[in-house]
Amino acid sequence: MNEALKRLKEKCGAVGDGHFGPNTARAICQKFELTPARGAHLLGQVVHESGSFRITKENLNYSAERITVVFKKYFKTLAEAKPYSVNPKGLANKVYGGRMGNGKTDGYTYIGRGFLQLTGKSNYRSFAADTGVPEVMADPSLIETEYAFDTAIWFFEKNGLFKMSDAGVTDEVINKVSKKVNGGYNGLKHRIKVTHQIYNWLI
Repeated sequence: MNEALKRLKEKCGAVGDGHFGPNTARAICQKFELTPARGAHLLGQVVHESGSFRITKENLNYSAERITVVFKKYFKTLAEAKPYSVNPKGLANKVYGGRMGNGKTDGYTYIGRGFLQLTGKSNYRSFAADTGVPEVMADPSLIETEYAFDTAIWFFEKNGLFKMSDAGVTDEVINKVSKKVNGGYNGLKHRIKVTHQIYNWLI
């Protein structure tokens, strides 16, 4: 169990399950006052995006070939991608620098973190201001551990996803929530499956 999930379970008083299961899901919803529908949509997306609460920091340790697939907007050829192969810091500064509130060399500092991959200085700053945790600007790594789930809650609130979740736990609503979280429909079948599963635990 990674540090972020361990801290979340302690915060919620979750017992049993080993890693993540019905008891943890119910404890999280009770702690954060989430309805079954809101909890299912949030946790379903978190489970998918974080590899079941295991990933809290974006991994940009890509080969040149992979870079041209994931970041094809920025790299049209293998030759362009090669300087950034197995170079997470350089790649982050290239693709994230100069946007999302980042300076040209801020991309790696404000890389995706948390269970829903909060990314970019603007989002870090907004999260810090909205939740009263300015320390994350001085130490962004706190989002990997202490605030991994808090950033997911914040993202859902900020983007109207809890209100969207109130329409119910149907494939249609999961599609809409997934589009907001992912920007597309990557892994949609798994998102649908786990959201329904978690909802059944909560009702």
